[in-house]
Amino acid sequence: MTNRSAEVKPLLSADAAAASVARPAALRTSLNSYLGLAGALLAIIVLFSLLSSHFLSYDTFSTLANQIPDLVVMSVGMTFVLIIAGIDLSVGSVLALAASAVSVAMLKWGWGVFPSAAFGIAAATIAGTVTGAVSVHWRIPSFIVSLGVLEMARGVAYQLTNSRTSYIGGAFDWLSNPIAFGISPAFIVAIVVMIVAQAVLTRTVFGRYLIGIGTNEEAVRLAGIDPRPYKVMVFALMGALAGLAALFQVSRLEAADPNAGVGLELQVIAAVVIGGTSLMGGRGSVICTFFGVLIISVLAAGLAQIGASEPTKRIITGGVIVVAVVLDTYRSRRALRRA
Repeated sequence: MTNRSAEVKPLLSADAAAASVARPAALRTSLNSYLGLAGALLAIIVLFSLLSSHFLSYDTFSTLANQIPDLVVMSVGMTFVLIIAGIDLSVGSVLALAASAVSVAMLKWGWGVFPSAAFGIAAATIAGTVTGAVSVHWRIPSFIVSLGVLEMARGVAYQLTNSRTSYIGGAFDWLSNPIAFGISPAFIVAIVVMIVAQAVLTRTVFGRYLIGIGTNEEAVRLAGIDPRPYKVMVFALMGALAGLAALFQVSRLEAADPNAGVGLELQVIAAVVIGGTSLMGGRGSVICTFFGVLIISVLAAGLAQIGASEPTKRIITGGVIVVAVVLDTYRSRRALRRA
């Protein structure tokens, strides 16, 4: 039996002894990952503090904290998607769809803030469910299906807004306005989502099933568990979190832009991969993903402060992503050798 099949055993077996043996090794791996990512983040902060006299300041970090909630919640959803060995390239367009749905509900139908917000999240959840259901039912790679949903969601967003930015006003300002220590409610909600997601992934049967599906789906099926509804639920969750991210963005911009989120899926995937989630499935951590978001965001802010051009920023960010993927491949091969 291959190592990938063997990894499913602690997840699905009732043998407490085997689980207790696996737990210390997993704990050491998680601790090493946290320390490595924290060290990389600290190194970036020190570097830009030396290069720019304005970087290491309260204003810089409070601004960053209030700009990343949408990226955080979407990266949480993408972590779950990659763990089951899927990928969703439609999340940027789904965000624009949700924002456009909110604008239609408020400006054309006269709905209140919370019904409009629920409508936007529901629209995004449906888009995610479509991606998951089509991919699972017809066994089409989610990469291809999500490309189609990307185009459809963007098209619907254009139709809802007549291809124009819809100005909503200050209805959602309370989400992005700082309330204490320069921190906004959106950031607090994002942190809560991250903590709950980490608990679900590591402390629940649902989370163990997701890891098992990503590690060896056939072994999960042979154990008597149908992986299909779990995979659809993960894509639906990704859609819902994209809808929540749309509310955060609307609160900052006071508008719904049908062009919002273009290229955002690349930032989301980059943050998750930098956080150590495997592109092959079966391994990932929401906490590590949060470190990945911080690394991407601090890197972008630092490059902007030192006056780096847009091409330079893209080259450096792309290089960081490539290094992260190479390191992930190296870790996977080393684990196979040890087995």
